[in-house]
Amino acid sequence: MNATARQRGFYRSVWRWHFYAGLLVVPLLLVLALTGAVYLFHDEIEDAVHAPLRFAPQRRADLPLSQLIDAVRAAYPGDVTRIDLPSDPRRTAQAFVTPAQGEPLRVFVDPGSARVHGAFVYTRTLVGFADTMHGSLMLGRFGDALVELAACWALLLVATGAYLWWPRGRGWRDALWPHWRARGRAFWRSLHASVGAWTAALIVFLVLTGLPWAGVWGELLRAGLQPLGWGYPAEHRHHAAPAPRVGAAVADAPWTLRDAPLPASHAQHRGHHGGARDVGIDAVARVLAANGLRGDYRLSLPRGADGVYTAVVYPDRPQGQRTVHVDRYNGAVVGDTGFADYGLGAQAVELGVQLHMGRYFGRANQLLMLLPCIGIVVLSVSGTWMWWRRRPRGRLGAPPAPAPARLRTVAGIALACGIAFPLLGASLLLVYALDRLLIARVPRWAAFVH
Repeated sequence: MNATARQRGFYRSVWRWHFYAGLLVVPLLLVLALTGAVYLFHDEIEDAVHAPLRFAPQRRADLPLSQLIDAVRAAYPGDVTRIDLPSDPRRTAQAFVTPAQGEPLRVFVDPGSARVHGAFVYTRTLVGFADTMHGSLMLGRFGDALVELAACWALLLVATGAYLWWPRGRGWRDALWPHWRARGRAFWRSLHASVGAWTAALIVFLVLTGLPWAGVWGELLRAGLQPLGWGYPAEHRHHAAPAPRVGAAVADAPWTLRDAPLPASHAQHRGHHGGARDVGIDAVARVLAANGLRGDYRLSLPRGADGVYTAVVYPDRPQGQRTVHVDRYNGAVVGDTGFADYGLGAQAVELGVQLHMGRYFGRANQLLMLLPCIGIVVLSVSGTWMWWRRRPRGRLGAPPAPAPARLRTVAGIALACGIAFPLLGASLLLVYALDRLLIARVPRWAAFVH
């Protein structure tokens, strides 16, 4: 086989994989792009839709936290697990309540008067729906795995799309700008290619900064950073191995600390057969204030006899992150971790997360991250339209299959993908097996696919 024939065969192979990738994940990518675009503006949307809940008359001083929690419990009986305190004196505090029956509530209370403004079920709001769909498609761990698969296959789409787009013998202007005067498939193809060229780097950035939150890849990344000293600080490792993880006890804990062992309330008090008393949330607030936390933090209440109070400061810029654990029996600070204590890898991830969510440099960051969301929508719609118009009736219309690739080449590519992105590597092998063992050998399937 000469070089030209090999090049044509490789091009056809890349085109076929681009087709398969698009066919498999375009619906999921559309969901991720649309829900991500909504969540980029979550504060603006919630302020507009839920203004009576989120705003309160400007106040001079805040009441003790115990009064706020008592007011919340009186209005919405249940277990208060966390309270978020605002930095803006015109905003309400937000308490998280788990009732005996029904779904968890977010209750809004005025810190200056303890007046409860109301509550909602987060997943029934536009932002909450978008948030949950974006992370797990509302399908739990299975949905999380599907989202991770879609994100990994998006990388394959970008890589194969870049190869197909590369201007072989064409000018760069033709490659970078749509042919506005073209009609039909020619127009859609030029639009698809040019939008992909302009947004590819941002799409890759979105994927790579979002993957740390994925179930498989994120856990492997945290586990890989820790032995290198690039994850959570070494002082967390002195806690007993069976200790619960911070992420299991503290909702919305920083990514870096989710797998870190959670400190326990002082051991000597556990021997008093229930006689030890909780110092109370107001005493904890005073301890936090003495340690530099005076509002604008999320305070999670203890879970179980060994539980601790945990305050998390989670600003738009991760350099200000801080997590403080307070013993529930003696008020001692048993853990205090800031961004400067993270390893280099964890710092990079936290920075990427804030950029991903459009929070790091304000409105410009939001608009910059909106561009790849729009790009994904345009690419998905234009790609689907071209396929739908091109495909033979009643068939998928896949690009023609190239000559069978050498097993060594396929195995090498799958192995490389599997090391970097395990779910992608496994799914690549599965799709390749279906293509070669089923589609290529069963005439009925071959006729339908082609």
